[in-house]
Amino acid sequence: MNDAPLYRDAKQPVDRRVEDLLRRMTLDEKVGQLMQLDAQGDLEDAIGRMKVGSLLHCNGKDADAAIRRALGTRLGIPVLMADDGIHGHSFWAGATIFPTQLGMACSWDPGLLERVARVTAIEMRATGLKWTFSPVLCLTRDLRWGRVGETFGEDPYLIGELACAMVKGYQGKGLDDPDAVLATAKHYAGYSETLGGRDASEANISRRYLRSYFLPPFERAAQSGCMAFMTGYQSMDGIPATANRWLLTEVLKEEWGFKGIVVTDWNNVANLVLDQKVCKDMAEAAAVAVRSGNDLMMATPQFYEGAQEAVRRGLLAEPEIDAVVRRVLSLKFSLGLFEDPGYSSEQRIREVIGCAAHRDLNLEVARASLVLLRNDGLLPLAAGAAPLRRIAVIGPNADDPIAQLGDWSLGSGQMSGGNGPQHPRSSIVTIVDGIRELAPAGCEVVHAAGCSVVSEDESGIAAAVELARGADVVVLVVGDRIEFIGETKSTATLELMGGQRALADAIARTGVPTVVVLVNSKPLVLPHSVLGAAALFEAFNPGMMGGRAVAEAIFGQLNPSGKLTISFPYHVGQQPVFYNQARGQHGSRYADLTQEPAFAFGFGLSYTRFAYADLKVLTPSVARDGTASFEVTVTNTGGREGVEIVQLYIEDLVTSSTWALKELKAFRRLTLAAGEARTVRFDVPASELSLLDAEGRRVVEPGDFRVHIGASSRPEDLVSAGFAVA
Repeated sequence: MNDAPLYRDAKQPVDRRVEDLLRRMTLDEKVGQLMQLDAQGDLEDAIGRMKVGSLLHCNGKDADAAIRRALGTRLGIPVLMADDGIHGHSFWAGATIFPTQLGMACSWDPGLLERVARVTAIEMRATGLKWTFSPVLCLTRDLRWGRVGETFGEDPYLIGELACAMVKGYQGKGLDDPDAVLATAKHYAGYSETLGGRDASEANISRRYLRSYFLPPFERAAQSGCMAFMTGYQSMDGIPATANRWLLTEVLKEEWGFKGIVVTDWNNVANLVLDQKVCKDMAEAAAVAVRSGNDLMMATPQFYEGAQEAVRRGLLAEPEIDAVVRRVLSLKFSLGLFEDPGYSSEQRIREVIGCAAHRDLNLEVARASLVLLRNDGLLPLAAGAAPLRRIAVIGPNADDPIAQLGDWSLGSGQMSGGNGPQHPRSSIVTIVDGIRELAPAGCEVVHAAGCSVVSEDESGIAAAVELARGADVVVLVVGDRIEFIGETKSTATLELMGGQRALADAIARTGVPTVVVLVNSKPLVLPHSVLGAAALFEAFNPGMMGGRAVAEAIFGQLNPSGKLTISFPYHVGQQPVFYNQARGQHGSRYADLTQEPAFAFGFGLSYTRFAYADLKVLTPSVARDGTASFEVTVTNTGGREGVEIVQLYIEDLVTSSTWALKELKAFRRLTLAAGEARTVRFDVPASELSLLDAEGRRVVEPGDFRVHIGASSRPEDLVSAGFAVA
C-alpha cells in the first residue's frame, strides 16, 4: 500500500497536489515559500529555519547542496534556483557571454536572439539553475541612466519583438523542458523613466502614458507565455511599484490573465520601510506587498517575521497568504521540481558550457550587432591598393575584457564584488587579439592604452601618439567601463571619461587615418575628433567574441549590417532624443543647438548601398478590423552582397490626443547580392495603428495616415505614401 502523501504523486492533477500540500503547511512554512534569498548568505538559516522557497546567486555544487537541504526539510518542498543570466550565464566562469541586450538589439533579428536565449538556458540548466532574470523590457529614455545597456533601446514595438523571442528561447518547449529556464519580464513597469537619469528615482508617468509606451512590450510578453515578472524599484504617482496593486494585480493578473509569478526586485519590500518610507515597519510592508500582488519577495529576510507578525496583528489574513502560496507551489509542480529538483550535471557542464557551437553563435551575434556609423572610404582595409605595414591599436578599451563584456558578468561586481573571479582570459577575443589574428602577412600590430577610462592621467598619451605616427592606420578604441555602468551608477555626463577625449584629440592631430571603435554601454556624446574620424563603429559591449567581429569588419571579411535601436545625442542637454516623440512644440531646435540626433534610431551603414523605390499602397482604404498592405522595391546598388534592415513606420496625421510623430510597426532583414532588387511586402493589421485616447482607451481612429519605409527613422532615408483607415 502506498502511504506517500498525495502531493508526492506525479499522476495527480497540479491543483490537487497543491491543495494537499498547502493543508499540511504551517504559517511559517507558507511564508518561507514566498521568499527568495541570496545564497551567498547563511544557507542553513534560509533553508533550515525559514524554509525559503527560492534562492539566487547559487549554482553547481553549491546549488546541489541547497537543493538537497531543502528536500530534507519536513515537507521536502524543492527550492527554485535562480540567477541573473542577462546576456549569457553571467556568473559561471567560462560560460558563453554574448553582447549586452542593447548590442544584440542592433541585429534586429528576433530569431538570432531566440537562439541566444536557448544557449543561455542550456548552460544555466547544466549548473542547476531553473530561472533567469531576463529579458529587460524597459524603454530607454534618459541616457544618463546606468542601466541603458540592459535594454533593447527606445522603441516599444521592437522591444516587444525581441523580448518575445528571448522568452521563447529561454522557456523552450514548456515548463517541463529539461533544457529550459523560466524567463522574467522586467522591470515592470516604468522603471526607466527616471528623474535626472538617477537610478530608481520617482518616475513621473501618468497611467495613460504608461499604457501608451511602457506597458505594450510587457503585455506582449505576458501573452507570449512568459512565466515571471519582476517589479521595478521606482515609484509612480507616489506609489512604489511593489505596492502598486493596480499595476501588479488589476492589469497584469486580471486584465492580461497572467498565470505566472511576480517577484520583487532586490529588497523592494524592505525599501517600503527604509527608503520610500510608505510603511512604518516590516509587518505593514509585508501586508502591502502580498495584497498588491507580489508572489516572491527577493532578498528581504525580514519578510519572514514581518509577514507572521502581520497575521498576528490582523493586518493580513492567513487565507491571503494561502492564495499566493498556491501560485508558487503550482509553478513548482508544473516545473516538475518534485520529481526532478534540477541538480547540476558535471557531464552537461563539460559538454555545453562555452562549447564550440555556442562560441560560434556568440561570434554570429557579435557580427550582426556591429553598427557602422561613418566611413569615408577608408574601410574595408583589405580593399586598399597599398600593403599595410603597421596598424596601431590605441585606447583603454582595446584590450580590456571587462569593458568588452560589460555589466552582468564575472568581474562586473554583482557576484563576490568587483575584485572577485573573472571569466578566463582565453575565452575572450579582445579587439587587439582580433586585429593581430586577422592582420595581413607582414603587417605589424602595435598597441598602447594611452590613457584610462577612470583616471584623468594623460601621461600615456605621448607614447600612444608616437605609435600612431609610425602607423598606416590607427584603430582607436574608446568608450566607458564597469565603474560607470549599472545599478546606482547613473552618470551626470555622457562625455568620454578619464583621459579619452584628450587621447582622441591627440590622435586626430597626427593626421593618420583612424578607425574609431566604441566599446560602451550606452550612447555617448562624442567629440569632433571622434565624429570626424575616417570610420566609426558602434560595438556597445560586444561579448566574448566581439574583438573577432570588429577585426573581420575592419578587414572586409564582414559586411556590417547592424542598425541602432537607440538615438545618439550631440549633447547631454538634448535629452531625451528618442525618435518617436509626441508632436507639438515651439520651433524645431534649441536656440543654441540642434534637436536632431548625431545618429538616429534605425541608422547603420554598410560596405554596399541600398536604394528604395516604387512604394505601393495595396490597400488605399483599410477597415479598422482589416490589414494595411504595402510593397517597396529595395535594390543593392553597390558592389558586394549585404544585409539591409527594411523599416516601416506609420504616421497618424490627425489624432484625438497628442501622439508620436511616427512609430515603427514592422521590419525585415533582407540579404541582397550586388545588383539584386527585391520587392518586399508588409501586411500591418489595422489594430497596430491604435493609440490611447484622452480617456485611456486603446482605439484605432479613422482618418488619414502615411506609411514611411526605408533605411532608418530619418526623413531623408524614407519613401512615403498616404492611405486611410475607414
